[in-house]
Amino acid sequence: QVQLVESGGGLVQVGGSLRLSCAASGRTFSSYAMGWFRQAPGKEREFAAGISASGGMRSYGDSVKGRFTISRDNAKNTVYLQIDSLKPEDTAVYYCAARTGRVVVTSKREYDYWGQGTQVTVSS
Repeated sequence: QVQLVESGGGLVQVGGSLRLSCAASGRTFSSYAMGWFRQAPGKEREFAAGISASGGMRSYGDSVKGRFTISRDNAKNTVYLQIDSLKPEDTAVYYCAARTGRVVVTSKREYDYWGQGTQVTVSS
């Protein structure tokens, strides 16, 4: 069982930056691939970024490439999402997710554990 707690969301202006954090419980964090998803009002939850269990491979959604950076610190049981050059369309609830596999996947159906989400609002 893994429990995930996100933090770092907030209200920022267009062009600003945020760093989201996701703290995981449990002693096997380093065996889970991790992902960040986001869900805007009235839209499906979409893949934003993912990182393999070792941290050696990363994947990004097309709409965030070049602006989002995912990283992890297995010693701290934490995964991060650095968001730069924020746009109004980045406004969403951001969710951290873990899957019992080492490889990054983009489908939300492949993730087994989810956090409660953190709100990111970008104002123009």
